[in-house]
Amino acid sequence: MTHSFSLRRTLAVFIKEFQQMLRDRLTFAMAIAVPILQLVLFGYAINTDPKGLPTAIVSIDTAPMARSLSAALQNTGYFKVTHPNADFAQAEALLESGEVQFMIVIPSDFSRRVVRGEHPAVLVEVDGTDPSASGNAIAALAQVANQALARDLVGVLRPLQPGAAPFELRVLRRYNPEGLARYNIVPGLIGTILTMTMVMLTGLAMTRERERGTMENLLATPVRPIEVMLGKIAPYVVIGYVQLGVILAAAALLFEVPMEGSLALLMAMIGLFMLANLAVGFTFSTLARNQLQAMQMTFFFFLPSILLSGFMFPFRGMPVWAQWLGEVLPLTHFLRIVRGILLKGNGALQLLPEVWPMLAFLLVAGAVALARYRQTLD
Repeated sequence: MTHSFSLRRTLAVFIKEFQQMLRDRLTFAMAIAVPILQLVLFGYAINTDPKGLPTAIVSIDTAPMARSLSAALQNTGYFKVTHPNADFAQAEALLESGEVQFMIVIPSDFSRRVVRGEHPAVLVEVDGTDPSASGNAIAALAQVANQALARDLVGVLRPLQPGAAPFELRVLRRYNPEGLARYNIVPGLIGTILTMTMVMLTGLAMTRERERGTMENLLATPVRPIEVMLGKIAPYVVIGYVQLGVILAAAALLFEVPMEGSLALLMAMIGLFMLANLAVGFTFSTLARNQLQAMQMTFFFFLPSILLSGFMFPFRGMPVWAQWLGEVLPLTHFLRIVRGILLKGNGALQLLPEVWPMLAFLLVAGAVALARYRQTLD
């Protein structure tokens, strides 16, 4: 036997390995699809400078100067006035539910005080749960204060133009007054960690049975598909709550993240979220032929979840098609729920718009998992 290097033998091994890779269609598809997915998401969906942020305006002053201020806000591109004639209570509710990002309160005597040169104050309340989503918009307010009334201050009012701005914008960051990033990141980590671990661990459950040769024993038992599914999911629910306890303890002791809402409500919402992800993992386990494929499917689900949910990048900065995709993912709704409970103190009624999409996702994923498992019984 010769020990010299042989290009022919190397080429033979290469051909054998390449053919084996092509036979594993799922792995080959993942190798092609994941880079394409990353290019599309990072190239088109990710935007760290969100514009067109929904804004509610509370204004009793109907004079032209108040309307000019509203127009100047929209002209910056950062503000989209979705509720131009909201009352104070309505605007507060919209801000608390997350339906608007900004709430602008124009005082009733705004125009009269501007004419008198008294520099009235305009209140700008911001949903500060995600500081990165509103940072550039807040910076643009300085330009608004200086230029909003340029066309109104003419004639006898022209002396009011030079010098300081004719009015003052007072910014109040609600739910996160200091703009601390950890108030946004730490609650989000609850969802991302649970997504990764729940889908991955459950995805390996059935494939591990097949690889160890114990799947036949499980199929020979009189256990129904729903009983197998629930039995395999239940241990990971316990693990998920253990992880939750560790994260919440660290959030309170190390990062001083507040708990404004109900802990019991948070536990219930986390239970629903874990079940939705566990159903996805169980579905993957019925599709994959080995643990490697299950891991690949997990990554393929986790990547868009972390990028399109609003955890790493502002959700409202993404294009409409990316937001539609993000709305399908349970992590998107869970992030709004956990931040709403921890930072805003939201109750069950306020969280209902985010609960039913997760419940629908759970029902669909669970139905697919059961259908796939019945096929394995055949």
